Order: sequence, then structure tokens, then C-alpha cells
Amino acid sequence: MIVRFILIVVSTAAYLGLAVLGWGGFAAFFSHPPLVALTLVLFALAGVSVFAGGNLSPGQREDRSNRWVLVPLGLIGLLNGYLPAYADRMEFWVIDGDTIRWLGVLLFAVGGALRLWPVFVLGDRFSGLVAIQPAHTLVTGGIYSVIRHPSYLGLLVNSFGWALAFRSGVGVLLTALLIPPIVARIRSEEALLRSQFGDAYDAYRARTSRLIPGLW
Repeated sequence: MIVRFILIVVSTAAYLGLAVLGWGGFAAFFSHPPLVALTLVLFALAGVSVFAGGNLSPGQREDRSNRWVLVPLGLIGLLNGYLPAYADRMEFWVIDGDTIRWLGVLLFAVGGALRLWPVFVLGDRFSGLVAIQPAHTLVTGGIYSVIRHPSYLGLLVNSFGWALAFRSGVGVLLTALLIPPIVARIRSEEALLRSQFGDAYDAYRARTSRLIPGLW
């Protein structure tokens, strides 16, 4: 728990630091009430994530061929920390108005909650790697009765909200760039789960959507 706490605090502070750097310093950044709210939501989500569970274990069986997606996801994440704030300060490709900022804060919060919810549901079965964990069972209730990958939907909504909080078209583009590696990750996860659970997973997949209910 202590190690998890330290990693979350350091990574959250570093991510916020990139945004503050992009905006030109603490005084400039925190002169905007929506960005103050964004910071509070960011640390609230970080605090909740300390208790969410999850791991980076390869478990009993892992699809190692999918590890490449961690590189683009990490790189896009770093760029998303800095570039939207920098573009906002430079008035480059921005969507004007504080209404957009507040909408972004709301979506950032909703996406973050949706990102963490499955981690609480799955506990130690939730891995940062595509892997079958010990005592792995197929969860089909709650939010999983509607969509199969709520955490990835949460990641996209969260990223989109961050972009809008900075009125940033660059941030929206970075969010769109998350989609190909996420889709590759989803395909690997579903292939691994089908190999583990067979017909039960096929039946589950037939009655649910990947990310967006009724659409995909």
C-alpha cells in the first residue's frame, strides 16, 4: 500500500507539473477557477485509486505480444500532460469560453470515475498487462452487463475532458490517437479471454458492446 501510495502521488504530481509548466507557472495556471477544479478532481481521483486494487502481474498466462501498446499509451499520456496546457496559453487551436473548460472538468471527473470503477470491481484480477490472473473469473454483472471494457471508455472520456478543460484541439487530437492502441489492446484481451472461457465468453460478447452501448 505504501509503495502504491508513493507511486500514485509522484505520478499525479508529475502529470500536474507538466500542465503547470505548459501554462507558464503556478500563478498563471491557478488563476483559472476551472483549472483549480480540475486539479482538485485530479487529486481526488488519485486518492481514490490508492484503494482501488489492480496490479501489473503477468499472472498465470499473459499475451506478451501486446506489451507494445504501453509505449504509445505512455507517450501520448506524457504529451497530453503538457501540450494542451501549452496550446491553451499560446491560444493555439483553442475552443473559446469557460463553459468548455467546465464541461471538460465534468467529463474528466466522469471519465476518471468510470476508469476506476472496474478496478474496484475486479480487484487483483485487474492488471495493467493482458493476462489471466489466479482464480480469474468472468465478470458479467453491473456495468459489465452493458459494456465489456468500461475502463477504456473511462480513459477516453477522461482524456477528452482534460483536453476540453484547456480548450485544446491538440488535446482532442491526442485523445483520438489513443484509440488505435486501445483497440489493439481490446482485441488482445478478448482473444485471451475467449481462449480461457470459450463459449461462455462468446455468449457474453454477443449480448454486450465493446465500448459504446448499442453502437460498438
